[in-house]
Amino acid sequence: MSEVIIIRPHHGMCFQFYEGKGYSEEFTDHMGKVIHMLEKEPDTKLKISIREDAVCGNCPNNAEGSCKSRDKVIRYDKAVLDICGIQNDAELSYRDFLELVSRKIIKTGKRKDVCGDCEWDYICGKNDGF
Repeated sequence: MSEVIIIRPHHGMCFQFYEGKGYSEEFTDHMGKVIHMLEKEPDTKLKISIREDAVCGNCPNNAEGSCKSRDKVIRYDKAVLDICGIQNDAELSYRDFLELVSRKIIKTGKRKDVCGDCEWDYICGKNDGF
């Protein structure tokens, strides 16, 4: 795959804890397909960007390209960029991005600091070891 896929920074955490639950069936089906595609081709280039991404299109919180939870997800995104030491619009492979998020956020116990007020925290919390 030669195309660069846009991914919100906080989705680097969501991908690692995804278990088929989400805002709607349409959303979970789509997110599962995005994850499956990236796992099949882990060297796929991602643009890590604070904007609508490959996952957001099927989210019921997406109102014509604008997130109803905009302030919250931007806070999550900025925290991921800051903790991981990357700039907005950085390009990394899927494999490298997940490894960076895992090493800098998940394995250090910082996930809850980033997105502990997310409605899906109960899923991540039972699986992150903290």
